[in-house]
Amino acid sequence: MSELVSLTRDGEIGVITVNNPPVNALSPGVPEGIAAAIEQVKNDDSIRGAVMIGAGQTFIAGADIKEFGKITSGQRKEGINFLDVIKAIEDCPKPTVAAIHGTAFGGGLEVAMGFHYRVAVPSAQVGQPEVKLGLIPGAAGTQRLPRLAGVAKATQMCADGNPIGAKEAASLSVVDRVVEGDLLQGAIAFLREKIASGEKPPKTRERNDKLGDEATNAAIFEAARAQAKKTARGMMAPLAAIDAVEAATKLSFDEGCAREAELFKQCLFSDQSKAMIHVFFGEREVQKIPDVPKDTKLIEIKKAAVIGAGTMGGGIAMNYANAGIPVIVKETTQEALDRGMATIRKNYENSVKKGRFSQEVMDKRLALITPQLSYDGFEEADIITEAVFEGMELKKQVFGELDKIAKPGAVLASNTSTLNIDEIASATSRPEFVIGHHYFSPANVMRLLEIVRGRATSKEVIATSMSLSKRLKKVGALVGNCYGFVGNRMLHQYGREAQFLVEEGAAPQDVDGALYKFGMAMGPLAVGDLAGLDVGWRIRKEHAHLQKPGVRHPKVADQLCEMGRYGQKTGAGWYKYDENRNRIPDPEVDKLIEQAAAEQGIKRRAITEEEIIERTQYALINEGAKILEEGIALRAVDIDIIYINGYGYPAWRGGPMWYADTVGLKKVYERVKQFHEEHGELWEPAPLLKRLAEEGRTFADFDKQK
Repeated sequence: MSELVSLTRDGEIGVITVNNPPVNALSPGVPEGIAAAIEQVKNDDSIRGAVMIGAGQTFIAGADIKEFGKITSGQRKEGINFLDVIKAIEDCPKPTVAAIHGTAFGGGLEVAMGFHYRVAVPSAQVGQPEVKLGLIPGAAGTQRLPRLAGVAKATQMCADGNPIGAKEAASLSVVDRVVEGDLLQGAIAFLREKIASGEKPPKTRERNDKLGDEATNAAIFEAARAQAKKTARGMMAPLAAIDAVEAATKLSFDEGCAREAELFKQCLFSDQSKAMIHVFFGEREVQKIPDVPKDTKLIEIKKAAVIGAGTMGGGIAMNYANAGIPVIVKETTQEALDRGMATIRKNYENSVKKGRFSQEVMDKRLALITPQLSYDGFEEADIITEAVFEGMELKKQVFGELDKIAKPGAVLASNTSTLNIDEIASATSRPEFVIGHHYFSPANVMRLLEIVRGRATSKEVIATSMSLSKRLKKVGALVGNCYGFVGNRMLHQYGREAQFLVEEGAAPQDVDGALYKFGMAMGPLAVGDLAGLDVGWRIRKEHAHLQKPGVRHPKVADQLCEMGRYGQKTGAGWYKYDENRNRIPDPEVDKLIEQAAAEQGIKRRAITEEEIIERTQYALINEGAKILEEGIALRAVDIDIIYINGYGYPAWRGGPMWYADTVGLKKVYERVKQFHEEHGELWEPAPLLKRLAEEGRTFADFDKQK
């Protein structure tokens, strides 16, 4: 045994405890320790059976993900064979019980399924979430789970990666008993019952009664593949997981394990899995701010206030209510306030209808939101978030008012998406308490919170904002202050190229189609129609003075706005929309594009999908490199996390900077140089991109050196 796994006694029962904080991951030493403990149980005549439990907060939350990177990089061989360890548990002649609290995920559930029995506390969860890392279960999870849960449920769990609770697990026979009260004592009592009954310990791998018949299974797998192609578009792991479960129904257990191993290896060494593991660790990395120590004092957030009950303000208020924080929402007119509250209520009602939570939860959350037309109570708020119209003068006016009424030490946050936080802060006498909290629409759904640091923003306010993002179930990413910050500054380059491509010969549906195929949640022109083209139009007009004379900029989006075509909300933008908001290409737009091209002397031509991808992606990457060099983003991975969580970038591509590394920075740089020659100064290569490409390095290398 290792020091990570201990064996103690409760009378004639052996108690195996896994103690590998914080989540009892199957790091090197843990599987070996479990195998040694089982061997000792087997050989000790005074032990009649064994219970295994996790120390601390959980059972076994899964494999040690860092080990996957070591395998793919060749740092270590694949090491201990988990299949052999689990088989040794299953072949133990004495009955064994896995006692589950917290989570039994991935390798944790695979180990638990090797035990003869499983018991769990009511709050426990079990699942095979490997697809969320671009992997499939690799220790017979796809072979044992269908033998316990049945083919349909096992297929679903392995393909979508979502966990189930103890009660459902018990109804499926994944868990044999839900234990109320003390888990260890309940597990020992259960094991003693089994010993007393004389029942032969069942081996999961020998259970074949739930494997179904070929015709029924064929329909299950067909439906699962169709669903995976729709909900996990472009991802290989969900389809590989379905193939592996299918193998369980057609092959012997050992042959099924061999097929699973083959599919697991394909996924493990794929670019997709490497990208998704990069994202997994990236979400943890963005929480680290080099000059803000972990022990920085936090401002306690007990009460919040939001100015504006529109789309953003209402969504932000819901975030606070969802986290149990009372929030005041202020509007300027009763009509706007009523409209905002009606939207909030409707959003909650939809969640109740979909079974996400109960009516009681909805009522509690609504009760935490106080709608009003005055600043009454704002003096008690620990954080005030401004979510008014995106105009500098209005925002400065609001912050000037807040400065007079907010209590000392309150955080003053602006939900600006582009504007200068330092200028907003200049309207107050306390710039150290002013920070940007850029939420993404819909704010109650989107995971990203871009936290914008002003020149004077204090470390306490930054640390509080990062901590608050977790409390609101957001991914907080700290960024520097410049026009558009990280996300929108890059987005402008991406959108610019999409529009240039349209002017040069591609139809809107060609551009959107190529990027959708690439993996984006939506194409950029369709996104513009969804968000409202007037939003960008207003921003462009406000910043028209920043445009360099003689530099090309897109024409068509502004012309669409001048025609009152703002997108979905007006039934027409880049596309026409029917009553169900379905997109329809519009010949009128094609004419407008042709006319704009002719006026600019652009000779339209056929444009390939490859050029669409390169122009849009490399514009993002080149701007990202500039942002990195300027220190607006702390690390390349921060940009990736921002794009995946705020802009619909496919996680399986790892984000734009990781994608650049997979393409190769030399190739990206060569194309950027070419575009610079063809299209002028907007494509000037970022010095950092040039340097890394010439040195044969990557953005990941750049992060490691920081």
